[in-house]
Amino acid sequence: MTTFHAVVWLDHTQAHVLMFDKEHVESQRVKARHQHTPKHGHVGADKDFFAQIVQSLQGVAEILVTGPANAKIEFRDYCKHHAHAVDKAIVDVVSADHPTDAQLVAMARQYFLKYDQTAADPTQR
Repeated sequence: MTTFHAVVWLDHTQAHVLMFDKEHVESQRVKARHQHTPKHGHVGADKDFFAQIVQSLQGVAEILVTGPANAKIEFRDYCKHHAHAVDKAIVDVVSADHPTDAQLVAMARQYFLKYDQTAADPTQR
């Protein structure tokens, strides 16, 4: 499915990748393979996990990244260094607790409606 928009919700254990257009939604789940907790309690980023998320986002023009903690920021940093096309497609990184997939798509549709209107208006840049 070729879509213009996607929303990614992720934490350090899983990602929900939802690509959508006006009529369709395609969902994919990506699970992290290995988890370890260093002594200070922070779960480290799994580079293979991020690479799988990047693979699922190929060809998407605008991506909203969301999640409850640091994984969303680590994913964006990973994209800056290893996935330049996906990095350029990421329009924002926002916090979100644990919404359902339907709530994620509704939130992303609303976000992109405002984002696309602003992007089309040169006075709002």
